[in-house]
Amino acid sequence: MPRIVLLVTSPRLPAGLLTAAAWDVVRAAPVLTATESELTTAIRAAGGEVRVLDGPAVTALLDAAAAHGTVVWLAGPAGDETLARELGLRLAREPGRAELELMYGSWDPPGARLLDAVAVLDQLLSPGGDPWKRVQTHRSLAGFLLEECYEAYDAISAGDTNALREELGDVLLQVVLHARLAEELPEGERWTVDDVAGGLVDKMIRRNPHVFAGVEAGSLEEITANWERIKQAEKPRGSVLDGIALSQPALALAAKILERSARAKLTVPLPSPEAQPDPESALGANLLAAVAQARASGLDPESALRRTTLRYAETIRATEPSPTSTS
Repeated sequence: MPRIVLLVTSPRLPAGLLTAAAWDVVRAAPVLTATESELTTAIRAAGGEVRVLDGPAVTALLDAAAAHGTVVWLAGPAGDETLARELGLRLAREPGRAELELMYGSWDPPGARLLDAVAVLDQLLSPGGDPWKRVQTHRSLAGFLLEECYEAYDAISAGDTNALREELGDVLLQVVLHARLAEELPEGERWTVDDVAGGLVDKMIRRNPHVFAGVEAGSLEEITANWERIKQAEKPRGSVLDGIALSQPALALAAKILERSARAKLTVPLPSPEAQPDPESALGANLLAAVAQARASGLDPESALRRTTLRYAETIRATEPSPTSTS
């Protein structure tokens, strides 16, 4: 029976990267398609016969299958679902005309949609793209990066994994956007999203020799200590406090500074509230003491205050008069 092969390929891979079975069929049978592409060029270069249709495809495919025994339809980037449905219904009404086979010539590798994200942001920031994004700078976008991270944190705190997926997309938007803006920096300063990803890959390989270099893995404590040794060798620091993000919320900052100090086995007395020159400094000393007490109890002061504050907010909402009662 004549055969129609619907060949689906990944638009995110190099054009000639097909399975052996796909190459066999496109070399042996005529290929029909709706538009020229890099893949049609590659097939012709390999000796295949490709014809671009400018009319209805179903009839042309049935006629070609009858004439040649096998014909290939090279699907577009979206897979040509409408054509496949129309062809399937036609063959269901006329089952003797041909058999329909779906063949995957290549598949998207994990992470392939990241390429789409890069392409979309490139279009948005190129001439003719989105005017708002084109005038942004790293500094003007800094607040958005923090905001999106906080929203992802909120989703984690709420245990809402669907919301987390969406919020991580917004964080990814900021990463790709900043990388695309960096391509416009002066020569010698510019970098790309590939530099970002490449730096991350290199760092992860260096800092995980128990996974990538055959180093024997010990306990979690030994792995963590080895990570810190490698990190220290990469970025020698003059102080145990170097590298702490100073713009993080004050409670979290205090906890991180106390953690670093304890890790270095430093014993530095906390400031005494009674010895402070003004009420604000005394309050700060009391808050720092509360953070130290939380750490000693194995508690996260930032999370604890956030949780209690949100509960207090719920109490306020429950006790405040409704809008209808005050109108």
